[in-house]
Amino acid sequence: MHCAIQKAAVLDGAHLMQVFWQDSTESLYPAVWLRDNCQCPDCYLDSAKARKLLIEALDVNIGIQGLTFDRKKVCITWPNEHYSEFEADWLKKRCFSQQAREKLQRELFLPECQYWGAELQLPTLDFEDVLKNDEHAYKWLSALKKVGIVRLTGASDKRGQVLKLGKRIGFLYLTFYGHTWQVQDKIDANNVAYTTGKLSFHTDYPALHHPPGVQFLHCIKQTVTGGDSEIVDGFNVCRKLREKNPRAFQILSSTFVDFTDIGVDYCDFSVQSKHKIIELDDKGQVVRINFNNATRDTVFDAPVERVQPFYAALKEFVDLMNCKESKFTFKMNPGDVITFDNWRLLHGRRSYEAGTEISRHLEGAYADWDVVMSRLRILRQSIQNRN
Repeated sequence: MHCAIQKAAVLDGAHLMQVFWQDSTESLYPAVWLRDNCQCPDCYLDSAKARKLLIEALDVNIGIQGLTFDRKKVCITWPNEHYSEFEADWLKKRCFSQQAREKLQRELFLPECQYWGAELQLPTLDFEDVLKNDEHAYKWLSALKKVGIVRLTGASDKRGQVLKLGKRIGFLYLTFYGHTWQVQDKIDANNVAYTTGKLSFHTDYPALHHPPGVQFLHCIKQTVTGGDSEIVDGFNVCRKLREKNPRAFQILSSTFVDFTDIGVDYCDFSVQSKHKIIELDDKGQVVRINFNNATRDTVFDAPVERVQPFYAALKEFVDLMNCKESKFTFKMNPGDVITFDNWRLLHGRRSYEAGTEISRHLEGAYADWDVVMSRLRILRQSIQNRN
């Protein structure tokens, strides 16, 4: 048994339960939370891991009427004679102490972040191993979450490989460019990526209110000269900007910028969104970069006196990305698949010469972070159960 109950008692006029554990720690649980999370069949649908009890039926001022316990579980009787049992491990995991809450959040969301610059050692795995072996797939997604990018080698040089990765995690993210899309020089291109010109550092699709979280790029054909890929750790650059110029960081993390994308592909589209270029969570941590200079709208919904300071802040941010200490440059070979965090990394491409036939061809696709994290949790549980 992972943890054992030493003692359980009722406090605060029956509105709190206190548990003393064998490891000398203690936990407090509000009565209303215990009643809300009763695991009996009337209150909880185990096959769906979902609560059946309605808030309408919950007495938010409820108190505990009776309490018994042993080393493995706590048993509670409520005023209306309803009965609940809670396993020791289940309770311990959900302890309300700050330390326990932080531990559980780390387990659920895997927030560990390994910053990098030009010194990046690009994590690399075999494409077929990732498709066929759970431990390799787990290494792939773990590194993708922690480092932000993983290269898979050994895929075929034919279309359809990114579809296989989509099936491996669950499913791909459909956008107006289709389930997959072809990055190559196109006449009357409907996206700057479909030209031979240099692409500056950007995240994909900030014109959507929910930009895709993960991007797959499979190299099918590569030009001999030019076409090198460039990437930068946006979270690391934000950290540097915050230290070097807090005012610029404040402007980029508080100013809403308009993005637009209009055209025809999978279907016709006219997309508009508003994003802060540096998006923060409630703790002030950077959680997403939203920046694509090509689709940044001519419309700028800001007071006139804030326009020039915004440009100055943005220029400083971009200059930090482009300094040699920040960016990592590499060239994809046919059969390589680059998988990366589109909320964290900014990527670009050096220009290459147009030829009489297609000289460079990548197939791309997107996935949602919810789908990726779902597969990562399932793989982790599967491997843990095996061991």
